[in-house]
Amino acid sequence: MTTSRRSFLQTAAAAGAMVGLGTASARGQAEAATSPAAEKAPKKLKLLILGGTGFLGPHTVRRAVERGHEMTLFNRGKTRPELFPDLEKLRGDRDENDLEALKGRQWDAVIDTSAYVPGHVEQSASLLAEGLKQYVMISSISAFADHSTPYADETAPVAEVPAEVVEKATTMRILFAEYINHYGGLKALCEQAAEKVLPGKVTNIRPGLISGPGDPSDRFSYWPIRIERGGEVLAPGDGTDPIQIIDVRDLAEWIIYCIENSVMGLYSAVTPAGRFNMAEMLYGIKAAMTTDARFTWAPEEFLDTFEIRAWAEMPVWIPAHGETAGFHLVKSDAAVANGLKFRPLAVTAVDTVEWNKTRPEERQANLRAGITAEREAEVLKAWHERDKTGEGDATENEDAAPDEAAPPGDGV
Repeated sequence: MTTSRRSFLQTAAAAGAMVGLGTASARGQAEAATSPAAEKAPKKLKLLILGGTGFLGPHTVRRAVERGHEMTLFNRGKTRPELFPDLEKLRGDRDENDLEALKGRQWDAVIDTSAYVPGHVEQSASLLAEGLKQYVMISSISAFADHSTPYADETAPVAEVPAEVVEKATTMRILFAEYINHYGGLKALCEQAAEKVLPGKVTNIRPGLISGPGDPSDRFSYWPIRIERGGEVLAPGDGTDPIQIIDVRDLAEWIIYCIENSVMGLYSAVTPAGRFNMAEMLYGIKAAMTTDARFTWAPEEFLDTFEIRAWAEMPVWIPAHGETAGFHLVKSDAAVANGLKFRPLAVTAVDTVEWNKTRPEERQANLRAGITAEREAEVLKAWHERDKTGEGDATENEDAAPDEAAPPGDGV
């Protein structure tokens, strides 16, 4: 292992420990992000959410109720219908053009967490336009035309979609079955559809990877769950690749903030570009837990030989070069300037682990992202055998001093 690499990982370990344990600044951010929870909004609003029972939806509904707003849910009633028994629920199916339950009703603002098909957005925005003050549409940073340029802001070009795809992808079922590679471009068209119907009354929000309790994808969840388990952890790359995420609760709180404060426009909603890299994220998660986890960093080329893919078997991670050089370096300055706040990584990590323990054992044992324990052991063994042959630069247990580097007595 080279001196420069060892120095980087020790520095990252120290930085990650501070991120995980929580510096005074990080604690202040957490308080700022969550302190209004017990307060009621100055004005009670009538809000409608299209969806509301998946991942982001429930957190958004809870935040709205905490703030004293009147909340109505519109969905098919098939995903966790038992949620929110005391709230008004309207039934319908956008895929079937069944919006009958919404006709003749008015709300102050609409939150669209199920916007994937441009036609759906245009239809719902048109139907609800009368008396509506704001339409909040949840888009995605996948709407960008490419991710090769770091520090892209909201003015960057968006992905284009062939006309024949727009014509055929008329339902969510068709989109996800046949046209998922046009997901980002269709999100961009959803943004445009909302703005076309309600010019000046739309808040288009582009989150990155949404993390935290309730995440069905397990992408971020894999790391805190794996790190808590302890032992040798396969880690991707050299630790320098940047990472951007957003805690689902921070996003939900900001959605309601945008409505209460009439924040309109287009915003990327991710942690600030460059806030932390892969090493700082993993060390930060470790610092928030009692675990003997130790990281073995394997380069991208080696992982490729075992078909260990970024984002899938090594979730969250995207190598910061070539076509993905800017994937985790999107500017969120505009959202931050308009009230978006972030709780510490430690809070997200610990809460995610605790939430995971409430899931059925079978679900805990079969995460939808990441690498299985057996596969991880196989790859780690191959990496160590490679070291014995004298090939490459050994990286086993390169976090030799993270605990020593952590701020003593802070945040335990």
